[in-house]
Amino acid sequence: MSNDTIGPVWIYIEQDGGKLADVSLELVCKGADLARQLGVRTEGVVCGAGIAPELVGTLHAHGCDHVYVADHPALEHFSAVPYQKVLVGLIEAHRPNIVLFGATHVGRSLAPRVASHLRAGLTADCTALRIDDFEDKATRRVLKNKLMQIRPAFGGNIIATIVNSWQDPQMVTVREGVMALTPPQAGRKGSVSQVAVDLTEADLAVTLIERHRQSSEVNLKGAQIIVSGGYGVGSKENFRLVTQLAETIGAAVGASRAAVDAGWIDHDHQVGQTGVTVRPRLYIAVGISGSVQHRAGMSESAKIIAINSDADAPIFSIADYGIVGDLNVVIPKMIKACKARV
Repeated sequence: MSNDTIGPVWIYIEQDGGKLADVSLELVCKGADLARQLGVRTEGVVCGAGIAPELVGTLHAHGCDHVYVADHPALEHFSAVPYQKVLVGLIEAHRPNIVLFGATHVGRSLAPRVASHLRAGLTADCTALRIDDFEDKATRRVLKNKLMQIRPAFGGNIIATIVNSWQDPQMVTVREGVMALTPPQAGRKGSVSQVAVDLTEADLAVTLIERHRQSSEVNLKGAQIIVSGGYGVGSKENFRLVTQLAETIGAAVGASRAAVDAGWIDHDHQVGQTGVTVRPRLYIAVGISGSVQHRAGMSESAKIIAINSDADAPIFSIADYGIVGDLNVVIPKMIKACKARV
């Protein structure tokens, strides 16, 4: 199937020192799915210096049909103005239908600048995307094959579907971890174009003098088992039970926003709408009520165990197994049982 009336689906590919951001690969997989529905190509745009052919090959393997490579010494490190100029020029020249960005620090800086220059719409922090028809209530026109841009709104109390009724591109940023990363297709080939980068002194007004990088010691996205504590744990002292259970079963420690805001654990451990989205094999929620905001970050877990003293807590509606009881009684028993089994 082919469609020459609309442009391709584009993904802005975020990379640093030759390492691809996980969210970019997730978006390539999702972009390829959207492109198949539209009958168009999936294309990526990557900026940097000394971009290796292996990086482009990885993009092809995950679903990119074509990759635009903007390779220039001035693009070695992200800077909003030159990156915006390169991307705006490419969009104006090739007119993609959809442009996807990761909702990272880079994506949240770059996407609004590009959208503002193009006078295009931009929906931030999407958690789902799909293609569907849309009736414009103002004009009574039915718009075919529009991008349904789905995200939590009003503090996560509702899920909003947003549609651009004006001309392309339809632009969104997408949260990390919400799109499934499918396995690469070995041997899959694609095309590549080298982009001519023309930057002026004004574009390079900001100079990077020194750079400090610190890797996070927390890797919730890669964890297969997560034990998370919420405000219902009661205190920082009680939160140690969550940590002890995690250590006993070899799990990572997560938390709800309320527990983080209370100062019981660092933000790096936060799961949910304003934290990390995870898909572990097992997720144990301790003292977590199960608000929409938290469920947005963990509802795709393979198995969910909820421990809460409130039998009516919303978390039980998505849990595979629920334990109603005092965590100070339940968790020590779980730890003892696990140690005995080992």
